[in-house]
Amino acid sequence: MEESISLQEIFKIIKKRLLLIICLAILAVSTAYVLNSYYITPIYQAQTQILVNQKPTSEEAYSWSQMETDLQLINTYNVIIKSPVILNKVVEELELDSSSDQLINKIIVSNESDSKVVNIRVEDQNPEQAVAIANTVAEVFKKEIPSLMSVDNITILAQAKLSENPSPIKPNKMLNLAIAAVIGLMLGIALAFLREMLDTTIKSESDIEKILELPIMGLVGSIPLEKVSRANDKSQRGRRV
Repeated sequence: MEESISLQEIFKIIKKRLLLIICLAILAVSTAYVLNSYYITPIYQAQTQILVNQKPTSEEAYSWSQMETDLQLINTYNVIIKSPVILNKVVEELELDSSSDQLINKIIVSNESDSKVVNIRVEDQNPEQAVAIANTVAEVFKKEIPSLMSVDNITILAQAKLSENPSPIKPNKMLNLAIAAVIGLMLGIALAFLREMLDTTIKSESDIEKILELPIMGLVGSIPLEKVSRANDKSQRGRRV
């Protein structure tokens, strides 16, 4: 016969094992805090923006076709920014220990839809170095792109700057702590139900009714040991007489 558990019994089990659930949640949050603070390396981000325009081929006003061409070439510019032609010079100028292949993993190039503004984001363990790489990539691209393509109108809209108290973007400590708390609570609840299912000891009359599926007709009360000893003494005295 399949056993079913009511909502009231679920709350009763949770209340019974509440200390276990809370302890596991606290343990999970404490573990996540230690990992975030001492074992996970913080990552900082710096960003710069550049505007790319092609030089008009005639003295006519800038047309929609020219603008469409510029927008279509944005993806090409994004690839060029992360190419060895640009990144090798960045490595040389900043005298970085990493190669261009390693540097490319730190750079994220993107642009908004229908926009000629290119965003260059750099993620690094050192906030000062992230700023230097972002600005140098923009400067090298501005210098090298005229010889690579017919583009000589590069404008750096915003340079990356180092704030007084830079905050890392990774790890997200609050999010990690919240996730750890949820995981700890889920593990605690699961363990509480597991212990309840594995606990086959009989603790009350209701447990007997559930196991035997029979109503209880009566109860046998416990007899204090003092009364038992007195009864034994009386019986022994009666035998002597």
